[in-house]
Amino acid sequence: MKRSVQFLTRSAVIAAAYLVLTLPLAQIAFGPIQFRLAEALTVLAAITPSAIPGLFVGCLISNLMNPQNLGPVDIVFGSLATLLAAWLTWQMNVKLLGRQDQSQPGGGKTGRIRQTSIWFRHLLVLSPAVWVNAIVVGFYLPWIIPDLTVTAGFRIWTIASIFLSQSVVIYLIGLPVYLALKKIRLFVAEDV
Repeated sequence: MKRSVQFLTRSAVIAAAYLVLTLPLAQIAFGPIQFRLAEALTVLAAITPSAIPGLFVGCLISNLMNPQNLGPVDIVFGSLATLLAAWLTWQMNVKLLGRQDQSQPGGGKTGRIRQTSIWFRHLLVLSPAVWVNAIVVGFYLPWIIPDLTVTAGFRIWTIASIFLSQSVVIYLIGLPVYLALKKIRLFVAEDV
């Protein structure tokens, strides 16, 4: 019982944080060029599985409250993209990092290779939020934004712009948060 309360509480806090980081910046969080600061929270899915429903609910409520109201396609598929990205992040964390993340690399050349490998795995674990959102949201967004002429080049540009903005948010903001939370072991009493 205690674990489920902790799980729900963490999920609710993450959903609320997502909402608070999205709506005040709605002018840049929605549209063909999206810079959604709240997407930095997707790194939490690599730390705790309670982030998966929290991110989904936060994104869903944010999309429902979007002042530009892009309709049910954005509400459903944008939220599902965040859910899929969070789930993939958790799965990749379990498979790629697991307990190896907590091991101390040895000295010499082997230690440097292992350290590089761990860094690469951290970057890879955080990548689903970049790729899934770029592909899913970048694909449908040109068709649901009013007054846009949709061409193949514009679709590619939209996917590329979302990929770039997601990369900035995830790797320049989210990665340092992720590493700091891993270092202080905030989620040691895990809810798995």
